[in-house]
Amino acid sequence: MAARLTAYVVAFIVGVTFIAGLIVGAQRSGDGPVDLIIVNGKVFTGNQDAAEAVAVQGNKVLRVGSNREIQRLARAQTTVIDAKGGSVLPGFNDAHMHLIGGGLSLDQVSLAEADTLDAVRETVKAWADANPAREWIRGRGWQYAPFPGGLPTRHLLDQLVPDRPAYLVSYDGHTGWANSAALEIAGITGATKDPVNGVIVKDARGEPTGVLKEAAMGLMSQVLPIPSREERLAAARAAIVEAHRVGVTSVQVAGGSADDLEIFDELRKRDELTVRVYQALTVEPDATAEDLDALDEVRERFEDDPLLKTGAAKIMADGVVETRTAAMLEPYEETEDDRGEAMIATDALTRLVSELDRRGWQVITHAIGDAAIRETLDAYKLAASANPAPARGRRHRVEHVETPAPDDVPRFGREGVVASLQPAHGVPPSADDPWATNLGPERAARGWMSRSLAGAGATLAFGSDWPVADIDPLLGIFVAVNRTTTDGEPEGGWMPGERLSLEDAIRAYTSSAAWASFDEQRKGRLEPDMLADIIILSKDLFALPPDRLLEAEVVTTIVDGEVVYRRDTAEMTEQ
Repeated sequence: MAARLTAYVVAFIVGVTFIAGLIVGAQRSGDGPVDLIIVNGKVFTGNQDAAEAVAVQGNKVLRVGSNREIQRLARAQTTVIDAKGGSVLPGFNDAHMHLIGGGLSLDQVSLAEADTLDAVRETVKAWADANPAREWIRGRGWQYAPFPGGLPTRHLLDQLVPDRPAYLVSYDGHTGWANSAALEIAGITGATKDPVNGVIVKDARGEPTGVLKEAAMGLMSQVLPIPSREERLAAARAAIVEAHRVGVTSVQVAGGSADDLEIFDELRKRDELTVRVYQALTVEPDATAEDLDALDEVRERFEDDPLLKTGAAKIMADGVVETRTAAMLEPYEETEDDRGEAMIATDALTRLVSELDRRGWQVITHAIGDAAIRETLDAYKLAASANPAPARGRRHRVEHVETPAPDDVPRFGREGVVASLQPAHGVPPSADDPWATNLGPERAARGWMSRSLAGAGATLAFGSDWPVADIDPLLGIFVAVNRTTTDGEPEGGWMPGERLSLEDAIRAYTSSAAWASFDEQRKGRLEPDMLADIIILSKDLFALPPDRLLEAEVVTTIVDGEVVYRRDTAEMTEQ
């Protein structure tokens, strides 16, 4: 009897110990407590599996699973967030943007919504009148279509800002618009010669119209007030807040200098860098070996790090279609031989790419016209044949890829080149849009070929090009999926064969974007041991009809396991 009782006691103890072990294991699957869980969500992990909830431990995802599985992990100290049926996604990764420039633009006149001449007039005048203490009126975002002939004039800007210099940059960042006072300060007259890779537009009398294309904008940059370090820090902080608002947790800054990295590094030291930054450094066409040596030294200081790093070199191959500065294989419409002009000669591009590749840099090249895209792909191919593969492999990129030649689309997949697109740029052009009229219908039908590129095996990395376009990834996803304006025009979509699935559009802003910056091992998916960069939307994207995707909004943004934005809190603050 005693022996039997002892056996029962032993069995009981073993059973209790086993159950306790299961509970502890469920609680901790790693060391320490579970810090945050998200329940009642529609979790898109980045793969095909579906889930309802996510557990976060420290700065990493611990587990993804059902509500029941994850809720068992909650303890008194665990923060619990109810997704209320909304989509739970990996944080958006903007693969092409200008973070400090975007932050600076928040404190300038914005013409992004001014799609008529009257709207341009009203917006500029209202902002100037509301800011009488500003020595310069600065801004950006104007579009070409509202102006007769596609370009504004200094005379119009003189009327709107008659008392001080004014300088406004086009939405694409490739054309400047100055009033007479600004031209005078810059010393730009009818006798001023065009700089290399730039055009000072002049009227029939040979006088500057106020429009500066491409490198000619540098003549104005020389006299514009330079933002102080504190102003740049403030701009970066403001940009980070804006990024959080739309669910962006990682950014890939498409060009800049070591000074930009110093700004981000200072924020990092102050624990204020709450967005992950991959900074590309701009390389000029005439860069010398000494210039590239200096570039290598910067990379050594900012090597691979989950929060801040460099490793990409940015080259400008051409301009933009709207001003006919994009390099094309055939002449622009209604011209005999105007094919635009490359910003770097073919042999110089080949040499520069080969040398950067040899040094282990990821090369990202701005190439919009079909000729520039082809020459960039050729340069990448030659570099790959000339140099041993770097230890981390090659993931060179073409930025924008607006209108590739059909024969070059398969090359992206075949040659392993990332297609870095900004889908919000690809809204259907109006009949008088300079982009469409300059290209003509045949080439315009090759605009932003997302699905064709993906079908050819290319990795798509989506970004905004902010402040060139709206920073909101949900807008980019909407356009990529629908190929319409937000008003649903044209009915049935523009080039509907280039629509992406919702899953693929999201991946282009998450896992594929992470791959494009050599970060796929730590972010872009919601899986155990991945960084806990997570966003929660107000609705389930996958339950919405495609034309209603913008009904979903970001309600919570989490970076490194910490909540950095909550819509309800932001709304309360604003009231």
